[in-house]
Amino acid sequence: MGYASRLPEAAIPRSPQTSGLLYALSAYLAWGLSPIYFKALRPSGPLEILSWRVVASVALLGVMTVAMGRGAEVARSLSDRRRALTFVATTLLISCNWVLYIWSVNSGHLLEASMGYFMNPLVTILLGVVFLKEGLDRRQKFAVGLAAVGVVWLVVTHGKLPWISLVLAVTFALYALLRKKARIDAVAGLLVETSFLAPLAVGWLVWLWWRGEAHFGTSTGMSALLLSAGAVTALPLVWFTLGVHRLRLSTMGILQYVAPTLQFLLAVLAYREPFGAAQAVTFVFIWAGLALYTVDAIGKAGRHLPQPSVEPLD
Repeated sequence: MGYASRLPEAAIPRSPQTSGLLYALSAYLAWGLSPIYFKALRPSGPLEILSWRVVASVALLGVMTVAMGRGAEVARSLSDRRRALTFVATTLLISCNWVLYIWSVNSGHLLEASMGYFMNPLVTILLGVVFLKEGLDRRQKFAVGLAAVGVVWLVVTHGKLPWISLVLAVTFALYALLRKKARIDAVAGLLVETSFLAPLAVGWLVWLWWRGEAHFGTSTGMSALLLSAGAVTALPLVWFTLGVHRLRLSTMGILQYVAPTLQFLLAVLAYREPFGAAQAVTFVFIWAGLALYTVDAIGKAGRHLPQPSVEPLD
C-alpha cells in the first residue's frame, strides 16, 4: 500500500489533477524558496548544514519508509552489490550538489545556482545522447545550442566559466541518470543515500562540538532550524512523488521551472546579487532554449512519444 493511500481521505481533493497540481506546486515552491531557509542558518557552515540535513533526513525518512512499507525494498537495494555501488555514486553526486548549493546561497552566488537548475533539463538531454544513445531531433539540438551560446557568451564577456552553474547542472543530471537505472522509490532511495552519509555527518558534528564550533544549542531558534532540515529535505520529495503520479509528465516538465525562477527572483530582487547585461544575455539564451525544449516535449507527450524524465531538484 502506497503512502498516498494512508493519508486521510478528506485531506486529498476529489480530482487527481487538482491534488496533483497542489502537491507538485508545493514541492517546487518549497525548493524555490529554500534559499530563505539556508540563509537563516548562517553562520553555520555548508558542511554543518549538510550534516544536519543528512542526520535529520535519515530519522524522518526511516519513519516514512516504514510507514510506506518500503523497508524490504531498501534492504534488497543494499544486498544487491551492483545497486549498492550505484547508490555510492549517487550519494557522492547528491552530496556534492547539496553542499555546493548551500555554499552558493550563503556566499552570494544564488543567481549562478538558479542558472544551473535552468540548464539541468538540457544537460539531461545531452547525457541521454551520450549514455543512453538517445537521438536528438532538430528542435532539441537547437535548444541545447542556444543554452551553449549563452554559456559561451558569459565566458567571453566575463573571462570565466560559470562553474557553479555547470557543476550543479551536471551533478544533478548524472544523479538523475543513475537513480533512473537504480529503479527504486524516491523516498527509499534518498534514505539509502543519506544513510551512507550519516556516519560522516555524525562524525563532523561531533568534531564541531568538540572544537566548540557547533551552532546547535547556541539558541532555540537555530537549534529548531537545524533539526527541521529533515523535513525541508524529505517533505518536498514526498509532495513531488505524489504530484508526478497524478499529473501528465508534460505538466510536470513545465512546473519544474517554478523552483529556479523563484531562486532567480530571490537572487535579483531580495538579495541584490549583481545582474548585468552579460548575465541577462546568458539567461535569455538559456530561457529561449528551455522554451523550445518545453514546446517540443509537450508536442511529444501529446503524440505519446517518450520524453526525458522529470527529477526532483533538491
